[in-house]
Amino acid sequence: MAREPREGRGRDREAGDELIDKLVSINRVAKVVKGGRRFAFAALVVVGDQKGRVGYGAGKAREVPEAIRKATDRAKRGMIRVPMREGRTLHYDVTGRFGAGRVVLRAAPAGTGIIAGGAMRAVFESLGIGDVVAKCLGSRNPHNMVKATFAALRLCAAPRTIAQRRGRKVSDLLGRREAAVPGASAAAGPVAPQGEAADA
Repeated sequence: MAREPREGRGRDREAGDELIDKLVSINRVAKVVKGGRRFAFAALVVVGDQKGRVGYGAGKAREVPEAIRKATDRAKRGMIRVPMREGRTLHYDVTGRFGAGRVVLRAAPAGTGIIAGGAMRAVFESLGIGDVVAKCLGSRNPHNMVKATFAALRLCAAPRTIAQRRGRKVSDLLGRREAAVPGASAAAGPVAPQGEAADA
């Protein structure tokens, strides 16, 4: 049983040269036993390569460094890839939920920066997103916030993936953004030429 974690740690070292890790929270917990209380530490860590891959993990141990190491190993094993637009922001707005936590992530224009709370900011910095606006609407618990953020990021997909799934071209999907308002008016009545729709 001890053989498998040893191999996993070796792979993490090799693949983790370019990874950065951020300690989101550390909490001291106590277990009451016959002779008194035994203290342990629970750590929450976010790991990413700042190129679209990110993961999180939680670890508990009697000492702080060991708890952080456990959390980091789990974060590296559970990394996900998130598609980004122009390598700096999300393709579209998403909402994520976990337990009592609810977060809203919104794509932002260049130069906006990372507008987010502490736990969510660590995720975005590790992921490599430069422009995003995020708001936590539920629980402020760091674990709930991080897990809700990951639930939202898992919903993100690149336009090419969505186009393949629907059997369409990427230009058809992106063209709908400009034609959203004229399309709504055309659905209510006869189709008008593009010039008249633009004037309307």
